[in-house]
Amino acid sequence: MSALTDTELTERSENRRLARLVFFVFLLTFMLARIVVFLIMSRRIPDLYLYVGGTHIHHLNYGIFLLAGLGAFFLFGKPSGRNLKKAAVIYGVGMALTFDEFGMWVRLGGGYWQQASWDAVGTLAALFGLLAYAPAIHKFRPRHWWSAIILVILATLFITLLVESFHYAHRVMGPKLYDIESAAPR
Repeated sequence: MSALTDTELTERSENRRLARLVFFVFLLTFMLARIVVFLIMSRRIPDLYLYVGGTHIHHLNYGIFLLAGLGAFFLFGKPSGRNLKKAAVIYGVGMALTFDEFGMWVRLGGGYWQQASWDAVGTLAALFGLLAYAPAIHKFRPRHWWSAIILVILATLFITLLVESFHYAHRVMGPKLYDIESAAPR
């Protein structure tokens, strides 16, 4: 295996910085989107939803348009430097807005609070976190493998407990959330 050149090392370092930026923006956008939706649905802030012809345009559509525009930007312009960082921010925002409503991709109608959206966001956040912070597999040492095994075990336990807590929350808080949703602006 050959040693990496300075250019390759610089490129990998830049890719890690971009991955960290995407990870941060993704999490921040998801949290802000959820907070705004909860506040609108509980009528604590005015209805900020966009309506076209009486139809509520969900924020997943904003994400889709951002990602489509970003794809064109990468296809037709060759971003670098600051433009690449701006593209990373737009990508993080677009992914968060789109996957926050992933449940709507799978099943239109029914309850807004679909587990599929939470699962999708959690999975993407984990993947972005690994891209941003995990060492390259070819650099793994025994301690990394042990850490990975422990992490998988803990993640499995966490997901199991999270699912159980969602079931509990659905039983206890579900009726209240459905009341909020049914009274929310359409």
